Amino acid sequence: MILIAMGVSGAGKTRIGELLAERLHCDFTDGDAFHSEANKKKMHDGIPLTDDDRWPWLRTIRAAIEEKQRAHETAVFTCSSLKRSYRDVLRGTDRDVCFVYLKGSFEVLHERLASRTGHFFDPSLLQSQLDTLEEPGQDEAITVSIELTPEQIVDEVMRQVEARRVG
Repeated sequence: MILIAMGVSGAGKTRIGELLAERLHCDFTDGDAFHSEANKKKMHDGIPLTDDDRWPWLRTIRAAIEEKQRAHETAVFTCSSLKRSYRDVLRGTDRDVCFVYLKGSFEVLHERLASRTGHFFDPSLLQSQLDTLEEPGQDEAITVSIELTPEQIVDEVMRQVEARRVG
């Protein structure tokens, strides 16, 4: 099984991804690590990424997912996965890739980004990410509110993952 914590910047993808990986006793990989230096510079400078910027990044994450699958390993990744077409690249034709959509309001996300330090993402890009976001439906992702505590989010994700396995 592959879980991908998704959502806009500030949703808590890294923290939730790390906690899910702990709970599942598996590897965690932050999708931001796969961004090119050019992409990181654009985001740092407040320039939104284009689809042309994202396709190579998404294909690189997909290759890492396939590597885990070939090794029959459970893993947790993070990736904003803002559009369905991006999620399609990451998912491929796999049934064992599950997205976890960390959903939050502009106000909560903006407040989190304003207090964050040491990250390359310029908080002014939040609105462009929200404008790009195509929220996943129930057929595509487990959706959890970021207003819960991280532990509550992980508990809810695990509950829904188990329900999907049984169902």
